[in-house]
Formats: sequence, structure tokens, C-alpha cells
Amino acid sequence: MKIKGLRWWIIGLVCLATIINYIDRSALGIMWPEMSKDLGLTKQDYSWIINIFTITYAAGKFISGKVYDKVGTKIGFVLSIFFWSLASVLHFFAKGAASLGIFRGLLGVAEAGNWPGAVKNNAEWFPIKERGLAQGIFNSGAAIGSIVAAPTVSELFGVYGWRITFIIIGVLGFLWIIPWLIFNKTQPKNHPWITEEEKEHIESGRLESRKNIEDDKSLSVLEILSKKESWGVIASRFFIEPIWWLFVFWMPIYLFDEFGFNVKEIGLYAWFPYVGAMIGSLAGGWYVKQLMNKNSLDKARKKVIAIGGIIIFIAIIGAILFADTPEKFVSFVFVVLFGFQFSISNIQTIPSDLLNGKSVGTLAGLGGSIGAVSVIIMNWLIPIITKESYTPAFIILAILAPLAVLSIYLLIKEIKPIENNIK
Repeated sequence: MKIKGLRWWIIGLVCLATIINYIDRSALGIMWPEMSKDLGLTKQDYSWIINIFTITYAAGKFISGKVYDKVGTKIGFVLSIFFWSLASVLHFFAKGAASLGIFRGLLGVAEAGNWPGAVKNNAEWFPIKERGLAQGIFNSGAAIGSIVAAPTVSELFGVYGWRITFIIIGVLGFLWIIPWLIFNKTQPKNHPWITEEEKEHIESGRLESRKNIEDDKSLSVLEILSKKESWGVIASRFFIEPIWWLFVFWMPIYLFDEFGFNVKEIGLYAWFPYVGAMIGSLAGGWYVKQLMNKNSLDKARKKVIAIGGIIIFIAIIGAILFADTPEKFVSFVFVVLFGFQFSISNIQTIPSDLLNGKSVGTLAGLGGSIGAVSVIIMNWLIPIITKESYTPAFIILAILAPLAVLSIYLLIKEIKPIENNIK
């Protein structure tokens, strides 16, 4: 049996995994106003609990990057989604801040694998010109998951309560493993279902030095960090990640604090900005592919990243000045998340432009881990700096966007393979 366009089926499954990933992680914030009453928890407890998630998420990015480079994407994804689904189910047994923190910690370390795994998967299944689009499709799963999560979780909560809701969304991940094992039998070169045309398309679209990626040497962490280009990836992730995560973690709480929303009202509003994220993710991947038809890889990636950063900055300033109603607020966040995803799909793809297949996951994981550190700092700051207004938090985000863009331009002179220069 041969399947035309098998690579698109594979990335479709990765996108679906990401949708499930974001439903699982978004559920806490959406249901928090009522969960906190049941468990007797405060806003400070929420900050502490999500930082446990973020700390383990940071560690999980690095650990899972090495694991995926060692066991491959097929088994790597199975391990990641099995354990994060188990963690979601365990939320049923939460009794207070300590137990909830433990379950969020397990969720964080397991969910982290989805990102370095996707970058590595795209390096295996897609030629260079299609990787930005593939990353955009994958990243759109985060937006779709957030779009689906708000109304779905609030509806499930209304019918079953928060404990059963965590079990239901956890089961989705276990079911995903079945089609993944069926379709992702092995890498493209040896897959029995791939057509010869598609195999040639993937192989011919790699750089000459990457044609036989299974023979490539895996680089050590120190070797990867010895190059300035790697630090460009890491620094940009450090600066840009809090922009996304502030809204994932705190937008439901903001709607509760500023406008007095309940769980149902949060569900009605919180999904809309992620439509912008989904469009931005796909648009960023599509646009870079178009640019690469006439421009170098370096110029195309950097241009798209810069455009996204400018959009983020303008939209956040707009939110600070004009978002005095919930409708205006979610509209500005729509544009912010569009710009974020427009940029991040290309930032996340850079490790596969710089390194060979057996080192991509490590650099992608490092970038994600360091990016999570800035999210931890931001989560710690939010309860402190938002006692009177959320404006200080938004000002910080507006500053971070251009810093992320500058990191790419200043530290990566040219986006091209670097491992041949490592001794």
C-alpha cells in the first residue's frame, strides 16, 4: 500500500497531538475560578502551581530533546503523550496545592517533548523549503487546541465538574497513540507506504550535506553551545516565550479579575485570540515558503521573524492604550498572537537549518528550556506587578518582542549549516 503525501498525514497527526496538548494545559486556567473555591486556593497558589509546571516544562524541553535524538520521533512521541495524558487523569485526585502542583509538574515534563519532537520530525519528513510551513501547521495545533479548549472545557465543566473533565481530556491522548503507531512506522527512507516520488522530493530538498542524515554524527551540548548561532536561537526563545505564555496562563485570570467573568463567560471569550494565532502560524509558514522562491533561506526567515515582532509590539501598545472592554481586549490579543505565531514557527525551525538530524532535537530542547526560564520569571512577577493594573506586564511584553528579533539578527550572521565548522 502506498499513500500519496504521507508526510502531510504525519504532520497532521503531530498537529492533532498539539491540539490535545493545549486542551490539557489550558484546562486549569479555564476552570480555576471554581477549582480554587473547591480546593481553597488563592491567586498566589495559582502562580506557584503554574511555575511548577513551567519549571518541569523547562527541564522537559532539554531532556526530551536528548531523548528524541536517542530513540527517534516515533517512540519519543509515544512516551511524551502517554505520560502527559496520565498526568491529566491524575488531576482527578488533587486535594490541594501540593498534590495539584505534583500533577502539573508531571504534565509539564511530559508535554515539553512535543516541541523538540516536532522540530526533529519536520527535519526528517520535509525538505528545507517546506519546513516553515510544516512548523506552521504543527504550531497551529497550539492555537486550535486553545480555541477548542475554552468552550469545550467550560461545557464539560458545566456537565461533569472539573475532576471528570480532566479524565475525559486525558483519555484523548491515549487514543492518539493508536493512529500514530499505525502511520509512523519508520523514517521516510524505509517507510513501506511512501511513494518513490515523495521520497525523492524529501531527499532532494535537503542540503547536500544532509542527504544521509542517519549517518550524521550527534553533537554534544558543549559543541552546540560553542557556536554563536546557537545562542541566537536560545536568546530569541528567552525573550519571545513569555508573550505567548502570559496569555495562555493568565488571560482567563485577567478576564476574571478585570471583568468579573465566570467559567462560562471565560469560555465564550478566551478562544477568540487563538484564531489569530492559528492564522498567524499558517501565514508565517506559507509566507516564508514564498520568500524562499526568490530569496535566500537567511533573508526569508529573518524577514518573517521581524514582521511578526513588529506586529506584536504595535498590538500590545494598542491593548495598553485602548482595550477598555473585553471585546477590545481579546481583539488586540488576537493580533498579538497572530504576530507571535507568524514569528515563532520560523524561530523554532532554525535548529533544523543549523544542525544535522541527530542534533536538532537537542538545540530545539535547549531553546525551549531557556525560553521557559523567562516564563517562570514572568509568572513570579505577575501577582506582584498586577495588584493595581496589568499594564506593567503588557509593557514588559512590548519590550521583549524587539529583543527577540534583535537576537536573531545580531547573533546569527547567516542562517546556514554550522556543524561542519565545529571541531
